[in-house]
Amino acid sequence: MDITFKCPNCEQELEVDASGAGSDIECPACSKTITVPVSDPAAAPAADGPALAAPPAPPKEEKHFAVPVHTHAPETLIQKPNRRPLDVVAKEGDKTLRIKTFKRTDCQEVGKDHFDETVSAFLEKVGQLNIVSVSPINYSFMELGTRNILTDYGVMIIFKG
Repeated sequence: MDITFKCPNCEQELEVDASGAGSDIECPACSKTITVPVSDPAAAPAADGPALAAPPAPPKEEKHFAVPVHTHAPETLIQKPNRRPLDVVAKEGDKTLRIKTFKRTDCQEVGKDHFDETVSAFLEKVGQLNIVSVSPINYSFMELGTRNILTDYGVMIIFKG
């Protein structure tokens, strides 16, 4: 049976085997020498219980869970966009999926960049309903005059048509 007590100097809770009652020990928290108290046999509980009874634990709270049952379909909280998968779009009628890629370097004339106008004109021609996706791209190429490798950008458009 163990003896549980508090250090009179630092209030650290200590536990010592009952055979150590009355002996002097060093507190592991404050390093002061203290005497282990002798337990009162009249106040001690049964031989198989602790020397000093711990306060009773609060009663366990019983929880009852139930799954709600609905008579109608639950309302959808998150709406999916009305985009159809590419494979469904590809199977529709006579319109097939096509890809058009625009590189910025292909849209440049002497000192003028016509990339935005070229892409905008193509998107207008295809029509908003036929556009599946517009994705930016990066690419590298070797400039012939300087033989330097340059990085540029463009756009890849997937459309029905």
